[in-house]
Amino acid sequence: MEAIIRLQLFIKQHALFLMKDHILLAVSSGRDSILMAHLFKAAGYHFGIAHCNFNLRGSESELDEQFTMKLAKELEVPYYTCCFDTMAYATKNHISVQMAARDLRYNWLEKIRKEFNFQYIAVAHHQNDVIETMLLNLTRGTGISGLHGILPKKGKIIRPILFLSRDEIDQLVEQEGYTFREDSSNLSTKYLRNKIRLEIIPILKEINPALEQTFEANRKRFAELEILLDLQVHELKESLFIKMAEDEFVISIQELKKLNPLNTLLYGLFHPYGFTETVLNDLVKGWDGNSGKVFCSSSHQLLMDRGRLILSRLNSDVPEDVFIDPISSVYIWNNQKFRCKTLKMNRFKLKMDKNIAQLDFDLLSFPLRFRQWKNGDYFLPLGLKKKKKLSDFFVDKKISLNHKQDIGILENKTGEIVWVAGLRIDERYKINSNTKKVFILEQLI
Repeated sequence: MEAIIRLQLFIKQHALFLMKDHILLAVSSGRDSILMAHLFKAAGYHFGIAHCNFNLRGSESELDEQFTMKLAKELEVPYYTCCFDTMAYATKNHISVQMAARDLRYNWLEKIRKEFNFQYIAVAHHQNDVIETMLLNLTRGTGISGLHGILPKKGKIIRPILFLSRDEIDQLVEQEGYTFREDSSNLSTKYLRNKIRLEIIPILKEINPALEQTFEANRKRFAELEILLDLQVHELKESLFIKMAEDEFVISIQELKKLNPLNTLLYGLFHPYGFTETVLNDLVKGWDGNSGKVFCSSSHQLLMDRGRLILSRLNSDVPEDVFIDPISSVYIWNNQKFRCKTLKMNRFKLKMDKNIAQLDFDLLSFPLRFRQWKNGDYFLPLGLKKKKKLSDFFVDKKISLNHKQDIGILENKTGEIVWVAGLRIDERYKINSNTKKVFILEQLI
């Protein structure tokens, strides 16, 4: 059978796995994965079958599960299955049903792979899936990785029948008389991928009947271009990123300006740290500005500091809030120690120390709360006549985002900020001529 020889050559060419390896096949009951299972059996590979029941199509889902279980018995291979409440997962995580099914599927497959000692997970993507993915990525906007679409191997996921087109799969299934089940949802154009497959690709094939071969050639070119770009980015990072501490690098803005092409290389350098094109465009527009500006991803920050960028990881540990009563005691927040006491005005002596908050007791509502700062915070800094955003106050003080996370915010029971620890109290809570008692909170250094 020619398809078996092509399968073996494709696996060898892309180093997908070794003959001794055990492979977990993701089988849905559709013709693509059914053919993959039969080809693996005919080629003599060691494999098991895994089937996901997403409970999205009522009795159809149950029949799919029964069908794949029967197939595993016929092929005399191990069988694994799992039922998911996909709709509930999608609702809980605020994602689409398709994304929910994908997450559930791959997480479970990886769990089975590890538990039963399979080396890889095989999924039955083919050449037309590559076309659909590339068109989908182009429609939404993409970088080079999106241009090459689906790769034959990525981590523990392999795609051993990527050398086949949909037409070839149909012919092989019919020729060998393999039974399969058709997923009725594949005919619905409410899903964008189906719309591309059913409406757009047929038009493109009228223009180019050899569309699959053309896109496969394009995929290879784009994949090789990505390798070249990754090599250049790696070399640039070695020369531009100067390590200062664990998870902290310093990069010269002047050297970044010399990059050509700027946007592509800048994205290659900083995308691994979670920075989007939008954030990096804002960085380029603002990198001739004043020091102190911060650009953030979900995991890292870039701080502009006198002609250079400081790249560091954001502190993901949020310290627990601490509540403070007027009784003399010692409190610990974020591994920082604070001591409080209350004095009558006639026993009080003012100290000029930024690490001590000296506040009008009668203006406070207890318990006070020590917490971490958050976006939207504002207060009335001592000596000023109008409120100021805490984020702007930090910029004025040239405080990095990492340092911000460690600064305690003392909040009145009313929700107003009364002290930015170690920096400034709020004007509204200062001691005045009418003060009878003073509440003192001292940060112990």
